[in-house]
Amino acid sequence: MTVQLNHTIVWCRDQALSAGFLTDILGLPPARRFLHFLIVDLANGVSMDYYATTEPIVTQHYAFLVSDAEFDAALARVKKRELTYWADPARTQANEINTYGGGRGFYFFDPDKHLLEVITKPYPISPGP
Repeated sequence: MTVQLNHTIVWCRDQALSAGFLTDILGLPPARRFLHFLIVDLANGVSMDYYATTEPIVTQHYAFLVSDAEFDAALARVKKRELTYWADPARTQANEINTYGGGRGFYFFDPDKHLLEVITKPYPISPGP
């Protein structure tokens, strides 16, 4: 199978603020302009394409798989900004990380209230009932 995710559009109020937030937290190169998008390129060839709107924004969830060193750096940047982060997607375990699947992870909001997640290992998928 050759189907791959190529890009996703991230709705935002302020492209520079939102794209800059992601590149700063994750330690990525600055976003690049393409037409009316600000593009944040990820290591696996997928991009986050920021598109500004004045319409209501529906919260989305984006998870980023990183190395242990990148995780430590991202968490340090979140803490430096004094952002609240959570160990769980329901946001009941504030300022804690999780160890699901033998890795580490945490969740936090971007400027438009998209729930971002940083993990060091993909979560194990268990079969349904």
